[in-house]
Amino acid sequence: MAQILTFLGQGGTTALAIATAKQLAASGQRVLLVVQSAMPGPAVLLGQALSAEPVLLGDGLWAVQLHTATLLQKSWQALKELEAQYLRTPFLTAIYGQELGVLPGMDSALALNALREYDASSSYDAIVYAGSSSMETLRMLGLPEILDWYIRRFRGVFQQSDLGRVLSPFIQPIAAAVLTGDWGGGDMLDQPTGQMRSLLEQGRDAVSDPNRVLAFLVTTPAADAVATARYLWGSAQQIGLTVGGAFIYNGQLGPEQEGAFAPLPHFNTPSLQERGWEGIMATLPDPQTIAAHATRSTLIDRASKTVMLFLPSFDKGQVKLTQYGPEVTVEAGDQRRNLLLPPELQGRSVTGAKFQDQYLVISFG
Repeated sequence: MAQILTFLGQGGTTALAIATAKQLAASGQRVLLVVQSAMPGPAVLLGQALSAEPVLLGDGLWAVQLHTATLLQKSWQALKELEAQYLRTPFLTAIYGQELGVLPGMDSALALNALREYDASSSYDAIVYAGSSSMETLRMLGLPEILDWYIRRFRGVFQQSDLGRVLSPFIQPIAAAVLTGDWGGGDMLDQPTGQMRSLLEQGRDAVSDPNRVLAFLVTTPAADAVATARYLWGSAQQIGLTVGGAFIYNGQLGPEQEGAFAPLPHFNTPSLQERGWEGIMATLPDPQTIAAHATRSTLIDRASKTVMLFLPSFDKGQVKLTQYGPEVTVEAGDQRRNLLLPPELQGRSVTGAKFQDQYLVISFG
């Protein structure tokens, strides 16, 4: 399994992604640089054309530029093969992947699946992801948790509804008549979604593990760029993504900004125009060392019945808590997170919440 690295912010994110890929490859790792943007800028910086399949740039370094239409066509073909495997009369055979247009939101889902496949190939030690925008990257990495919630929540609502109770006795015989395989007994609602939920849970666990997925903030010394990076820092925590440090691109923080990213380590990085790739690479930390000391986004203390969420850049007035059964919904900024409580805390009501050292501490009775 590879460690996936990404960069959030403005003013040098692509340059830092490329420099990181170069540095890791120079250290002997097998590295894949994944470029989401269809724009020609990354290829110009690399000095080499990119394609929809990984191309070798140098010793240990490959790069790929994701083409959403190509990924959609590939995924559609895989869906048709599954349909032919399980349905006696497939109905998607007349629709071809080459016909499909790209709808909003498809880019993120297809990019995430591509990352999963590259990771599962075991061909790379590290994957550096250069997204088209920071918020799109966060939405992409937050998809496993969000989709898992939708499946879990809506399946539960359906099962408890009058319609679910009426249809339940008929689901198994209908499925047996339509599907080619032997689905046996048990809950037929669970079986079609079981494999998907397993993949989503694996993705969610990977995003929350800094040894698997790690982000870095990127900012210039400008006040608006610093504010943007701080907002993205807090937003990353809302999807459980660990941020390991902050790069100050082409400058350094002024005295009034010195603590803006505490307790994160920050690194003053020259611009590509000023010092070239070697100059940037010389300022880069070791991602694995950073991951070992990174601040986790979620801490659960079962003994004291508390959940601590690391939410830098937010204060109590910007956070809204809502409890639904075994879950607590945390709304901060433009992000909403449904936190599934451990069994020890399920059934207990929230008794208080306070900010302490940038953590939101939620207490349960």
